[in-house]
Amino acid sequence: METDNQWMERALQLAGYGRGAVSPNPMVGCVIVHDGRIIGEGWHRAYGGPHAEVRAIEDTDARGNSHLLPQATAYVTLEPCSHTGKTPPCADLLVSRRLKRVVICNNDPNPLVSGRGIRRLREAGIEVECGVAEAAGTELNKRFFTAMTLQRPYVILKWAETADGFLGYQAGSPLQISGTLSNMRVHQWRTEEDAIMVGYKTALMDNPRLNVRHWAGRNPVRIVTDRHLQLPPQLHLFDQSQSTVVVSYDLETDIPSDPERYLAPTTAYMKIEPKVEEILQILQGLHRRKVQSLLVEGGAAVINAFFECGLWDEIRRCQGGITIGNGVAAPAPKGIFRGSERVGDDLWTFYSRI
Repeated sequence: METDNQWMERALQLAGYGRGAVSPNPMVGCVIVHDGRIIGEGWHRAYGGPHAEVRAIEDTDARGNSHLLPQATAYVTLEPCSHTGKTPPCADLLVSRRLKRVVICNNDPNPLVSGRGIRRLREAGIEVECGVAEAAGTELNKRFFTAMTLQRPYVILKWAETADGFLGYQAGSPLQISGTLSNMRVHQWRTEEDAIMVGYKTALMDNPRLNVRHWAGRNPVRIVTDRHLQLPPQLHLFDQSQSTVVVSYDLETDIPSDPERYLAPTTAYMKIEPKVEEILQILQGLHRRKVQSLLVEGGAAVINAFFECGLWDEIRRCQGGITIGNGVAAPAPKGIFRGSERVGDDLWTFYSRI
């Protein structure tokens, strides 16, 4: 069992290389082991591309180890798929290559898979073991599991506050709270999430770009609440450099409705009903668009709205060193304290809802 955990740890490491590139698919890694030696490995690198098992089998073949597969064990971080999507079923591939044993970290909650991949392997005579390093796998793919089980994106609330507890000046004039290293960290986080959200006032007063400038990676989809379609078109949010979704009351329907449209630079619109579980409506709308994670960057009204309805998962709070004496009060953190970290001169504290 200790050896199984060792190889699964490597598979989880490989899976993590797909962070920010595979959504709405999960991150998956696969390691193939024969007689205590890795003979092939791979991970899911990009949405629509080959899955981890395919990459690992290809690597095994490239190393000249194909003949060892019938005596080998495959360590896979998620139950091999059993349906045809953008790629053929991975369970069938493992069966066709006559693997002796398959060790799985997490069962797949996707109803298209959910137990069928395991059943396919066992019916073919392959020994299957499940639940190895399960907690680590759940943490790795918490966005995917949240989307599958709760039908909403995984929500991260992030803000920066002064040492005396303010988000900024009452009048809304710009204020730089966090340092350069913290800004780099935030831009790294942006590459890891599907979407990023601000409210009307933040969009109007700060005119943010909500893109990735201080890190390498993809830009998230920008979400902004503009209930009455009053934001000026000159804002950076409407520069067509990346996808933007405007949430509004004043629409007859969502525009556009095709989720694939959100992969290209465009401005789209999401209709919600006034004052009826607005945050839930937004999250459900994002889920329909295959958005699995949302980084909420403010302002105070938006963050507090998530707190009030309980539809959030993490808090990442930055406390800078400056004081301003008066201004917009920062939200009070909630949930379970998970740790802290110094980044330059800033103190980051982390919380989870459960």
